[in-house]
Amino acid sequence: MNAPTTPTEVATVDIERIMRLIPHRYPMLMIDRVVDMVPGQSAVGIKNVTINESYFQGHFPTRPVMPGVMIIESMAQTAAVLVVHTLGHEDQGKLVYFMSIDNARFRRPIVPGDQLRVHVTKEKSRGAVWRFGAEAKVDGALAAEATFSAMIVDP
Repeated sequence: MNAPTTPTEVATVDIERIMRLIPHRYPMLMIDRVVDMVPGQSAVGIKNVTINESYFQGHFPTRPVMPGVMIIESMAQTAAVLVVHTLGHEDQGKLVYFMSIDNARFRRPIVPGDQLRVHVTKEKSRGAVWRFGAEAKVDGALAAEATFSAMIVDP
C-alpha cells in the first residue's frame, strides 16, 4: 500500500490549466497565470491589465481604472485555483462562491499596462468553507487588500 503524498509547491499554472480548474471565461476570467502555488496554503495570481478589457469602455473612459470589484474577483479566482488544485482532480470544475468580503481596501488605482500580482493565503478551512487573506500589488506596491470566505459547491 502506498503512503499518501503531500502536495508540493507548483511553479506555474498556465491559462489552459486555469480554465480546466475554474469555469470562468472571457470577459470574467480575471487571472492569466498562477505562480508560486503551495497547495493548501498560498498562491500568486497574475493579471496583465490591458486597455482591451471590456470594463474600460465605461469605467472612466477618459482615465481608465480597473474597477475594485474586478480586483476582488481576481483575488477570488486566484483562491479558487488554489482550492480546486489542492482538492485534486475529482474536484475540477467545482464552483467557489463568495460568502463574505471583509476589510477591503483600495490603496492605488490599477490602470492599463499594469501587471497585477494577487497574493492569496489560506487563513483557515473547515469542510467546504475556506477563508483567505489577499493582497493585490503592482510593481511591489500594495494596490488593494481584502479578507474573504468562500464555499466550494457542485455546479
